[in-house]
Amino acid sequence: MDDLTIYRDPPSHGPLPPALEAERMAALVSSRLCHDIVSPLGAIGNGLELLQLSGAFPGIAACDEMQLIVESVEAARARVRWFRMAFGHAAADQRLSLAELSALLADVEKGGRIRLRLDAGGDLPRIEARMILLGLMCLETAMPWGGSVLICRGASGWRLVAEASRTRLDPALWSWLDADPGRERPEPTSSEVHFPLLAGFARAANWPLAWELDETGGEIAF
Repeated sequence: MDDLTIYRDPPSHGPLPPALEAERMAALVSSRLCHDIVSPLGAIGNGLELLQLSGAFPGIAACDEMQLIVESVEAARARVRWFRMAFGHAAADQRLSLAELSALLADVEKGGRIRLRLDAGGDLPRIEARMILLGLMCLETAMPWGGSVLICRGASGWRLVAEASRTRLDPALWSWLDADPGRERPEPTSSEVHFPLLAGFARAANWPLAWELDETGGEIAF
């Protein structure tokens, strides 16, 4: 072996199974996309703030058009942060404070029809935060006309309890959250991908996943 030879130790383990590798790569792609989109949205928000403080355009900060742009940028930034946590990669040792999760929920709540309340203390693994956000997206799908969701942590795990004046019932879609992995289910659309993802993450963590849904609310527990 001469000085130009590069030696690498053989890998200690084989490649991940195709399904897990595809899931991991999709999560990394989601993290990258959300990371790259957050930066320009932040720059737009800073530019709008400077524009409002500038004396070159008197009264611009109070005009309805400016308020609409500011609110839209804030809503987009919050939603991208949500997607980054829900769809992005989460390492087993990563943790998140409940203050951070509560702030994210509050930011997203401003631009939506769902009122969110978090009742828990301490912090939590990033993997659990991801499942909470995916579960909220499932309940959001069932409540297009609005409602409220209580997120609470008990001795047996997390519960997401939803209330609404009416819900959109879709048992076939919600069957993704059932335990039987071999059951035939409808292929989800891009706006429904959170259902199979939540079920997949629950199976990967070996956590029982329970749900119920009726005309005035529902619940997801894990």
